[in-house]
Amino acid sequence: MITIGIIGKTNVGKSTFFAAATLKDVEIANRPFVTINPNEGIGYIRVKCVHTEFNVKCNPKNSICIDDYRFIPVKLIDVAGLIPGAHEGRGLGNKFLDDLRQADALIHVIDASGSTNEEGVPVEPGSRDPEEDIKFIENELNEWFYSIINKDWAKFARTTDLSGKDLVEALLSKLSGISVNRSHIIETLKATKLENLKLMQWTEQDLRAFAKTLREISKPMIIAANKSDLPQARNNIKRLKEKYKWVIPTSAASEMALRKAAKAGIIAYIPGDNDFTILKPLNEKQKSALEYIRSSVLQVYGSTGVQEAINTATVDALNMIVTYPVEDEKKLTDRNGNVLPDAILLKKGSTPKDLANAIHTELAKGFLYAIDVKRKMRVGENYQLQNNDVIKIVSSTARPS
Repeated sequence: MITIGIIGKTNVGKSTFFAAATLKDVEIANRPFVTINPNEGIGYIRVKCVHTEFNVKCNPKNSICIDDYRFIPVKLIDVAGLIPGAHEGRGLGNKFLDDLRQADALIHVIDASGSTNEEGVPVEPGSRDPEEDIKFIENELNEWFYSIINKDWAKFARTTDLSGKDLVEALLSKLSGISVNRSHIIETLKATKLENLKLMQWTEQDLRAFAKTLREISKPMIIAANKSDLPQARNNIKRLKEKYKWVIPTSAASEMALRKAAKAGIIAYIPGDNDFTILKPLNEKQKSALEYIRSSVLQVYGSTGVQEAINTATVDALNMIVTYPVEDEKKLTDRNGNVLPDAILLKKGSTPKDLANAIHTELAKGFLYAIDVKRKMRVGENYQLQNNDVIKIVSSTARPS
């Protein structure tokens, strides 16, 4: 399962974001270091379910279908807030960074209204530039990666060069503890133009460039510009969107209120929607709160941003597509008759054999060919899967029950 780390300095709404995304109870308070142990939960990406293309009713097993939307689970980790100097152990920095090792992508929650200083202490809204928080978090992560790569570098470089060991394999072994894979290292070496240079020739500048680029490639980061409903946030968000690739206006508190109201049957709301429908009579306080969310968040930005942030981290930053494997290509079912039961997240560019391996390694070992159900044609192991493909795997090895 894909793992997304929810990061940021203290007191910006990380725990509220996490709670809204998972509806899991966490301690939420207006004070630094409220999150000491990482909170882990399940969030979901939202995609249009492929059942709409076949005019059938699906029966999901590994995911959820609400109306015409398939919600596919991803693991979310909310870890201790960062403060400047975390990579040197300041605050809960070492713990924070250790908890992030398993993350595939990062959602950086910032206070877009500028109402918390660098230590996470509340200040006058608008008095803090949220871009400073983006810069310091990026610097902490870059320094963390650099410290891991630089540890015993001279000895590592000498041993690798003199032994003739494969450069990529050597670096992969050294960095295996931070969820870095072979393709990450190859891409980073090419981007930094270090692939043909002996390790002993790398300068400190080379090492730092490699660390920064590897961090950006192996743990892509999107920015959830939280507290977007506050007036001071709007200009900041507009400015940040011009400078950074993925900036999502977010109101985690609004999302949590909507999800709780929907769970209680007060409103009809699907995570990621741009509006809601009131189902029960409301008192004035409830009416006022919901109208504020509608007018200050949904009508301004089109959503609360929480669902969009998870989708952006998964689909855009990690380049994932959704594929639906079936065993009966005519009925679109598994062996038990469940219609379109599984929605599998795979890296863009994946093949049917990759899909077989994601289902079960035994299925991949005996892979013969696949059937593209939409086009009703056979495809080989080199076919590049497309988003929303429905695929039958034909293998000489039966999938274990």
